[in-house]
Amino acid sequence: MPDNLALRMRPRDISEIIGQEHLVGEGKIIRRMVEANMLSSMILYGPPGIGKTSIASAIAGTTKFAFRTFNATVDSKKRLQEIAEEAKFSGGLVLLLDEIHRLDKTKQDFLLPLLENGNIIMIGATTENPFFSVTPAIRSRVQIFELEPLSNDDIKKAINRAISDKERGFSFEVKLDADARDFIATATNGDLRSAYNSLDLAVMSTPENDDGLRHITLDTVENSLQRSYITMDKDGDGHYDVLSALQKSIRGSDVNASLHYAARLVEAGDLPSLARRLTVIAYEDIGLANPDAQTHTVTALEAAQKIGFPEARILIANVVIDLALSPKSNSAYLAMDAALADLRKSGNLPIPRHLRDGHYSGSKELGNAKNYLYPHDFPEKWVKQQYLPDQLLDKNYFDPNQTGKYERALGANKERIDKLSR
Repeated sequence: MPDNLALRMRPRDISEIIGQEHLVGEGKIIRRMVEANMLSSMILYGPPGIGKTSIASAIAGTTKFAFRTFNATVDSKKRLQEIAEEAKFSGGLVLLLDEIHRLDKTKQDFLLPLLENGNIIMIGATTENPFFSVTPAIRSRVQIFELEPLSNDDIKKAINRAISDKERGFSFEVKLDADARDFIATATNGDLRSAYNSLDLAVMSTPENDDGLRHITLDTVENSLQRSYITMDKDGDGHYDVLSALQKSIRGSDVNASLHYAARLVEAGDLPSLARRLTVIAYEDIGLANPDAQTHTVTALEAAQKIGFPEARILIANVVIDLALSPKSNSAYLAMDAALADLRKSGNLPIPRHLRDGHYSGSKELGNAKNYLYPHDFPEKWVKQQYLPDQLLDKNYFDPNQTGKYERALGANKERIDKLSR
């Protein structure tokens, strides 16, 4: 039996895969391919430890094909030739080609005909986006699937399975405290291999008590990961207190405090909460004062969630500093809340006839769209006409701040239009 828990718990068939329901769930594409025995080569890409190797192993186990691995960086062309020879005489095999984006031209040229004749079902694995990092010749011969980060619940399910599986997990009794399990699930940030390794170290370094039981506490796993619990309790007050402090520090333009609270969440490995809260802050607190910051935030956080920690901390730092030191405005947020308040008070008021849809049969007879003035037909792309329902004609929801050039320009344009409308 392999010593490594992650190897021992590797899925034997497709039903044992943790997560990736969009690919291996009932009726989903990879499961359909396996069940119909209509396998084709593919590339799986996503962060480390989320199931690329597991899916390849499970496909081989389910179909009873031989399973071989090849690393594009360290393995030689001779090794690839040996695998090809084995495939020829075995009737086919599943090959996990790790770090496929690093495959050199010589190996690529050798591999291409093998993909064509179907002797090898290649499953390429990469943390890089294959649309940028893999050559078109290979891309055109495979299907490409993006894997999603595993949720905390996925990691907890895997941990519970390892503890209860006496054949492949631990042959002795293990008691894992709930807060210790939650810590592993959160601190490993969706990386199942890291979670297994952390659990393995915690269990194997804990002596049995008099009852032959190994009791794993929060302190045990903190020592194993060399990290503290900090804000790992995602349902507790402490977690939301840190998120609240982060937002209030950014809103208050205190860059040092903002970095401190962001660091707590980085140390906790809580990238999903960080990404959600920073996106909200960009639109709620910076808003129209600096729209570029919103674009930067969304782009950086999408990239951060693809690459994961530890590198994601670099992107987080850029976002936090940008937001903390940006001009602030909540005018858009307040405008929407004011509009919602009126809507809830007055209900759905009648829309002026000239604004209603005039495309369907009979709409003209009802007077819909009649006398509508098309602003693009007028010199300044503006013409005076009623847009609000009669009962809300005097309402003014948007009150622009003067904290950023962009919003000042919006405010000036609003003032001009307001004057023309009087």
